[in-house]
Amino acid sequence: MYVGALELDVLFGDVHSLKQKRAVVRPVLAELRRRFEVAVSEAGDQDLHRRAQLGVAAVSGDAAHVREVLEACERLVASRPELELLSARHRMLGPED
Repeated sequence: MYVGALELDVLFGDVHSLKQKRAVVRPVLAELRRRFEVAVSEAGDQDLHRRAQLGVAAVSGDAAHVREVLEACERLVASRPELELLSARHRMLGPED
């Protein structure tokens, strides 16, 4: 079994309140869940209205599949015009860990 984690640091453009931030974050999280069947959450910077850390996790019996899913998730977030992807960090755990 392989577990992959993806940490995304994002910056929002014209967002001036936490309410506006939620209105941008929720659809992104919902689309990731729907399209890729991953676990996803806003995992950091909840008190900042222009920044967020999003966490994505995937599990599979095949390490290559986990990598492909997480890379697709990263591409989807990077393609969103309402936010800027500042950094992405991938981690993998496998049977030898």
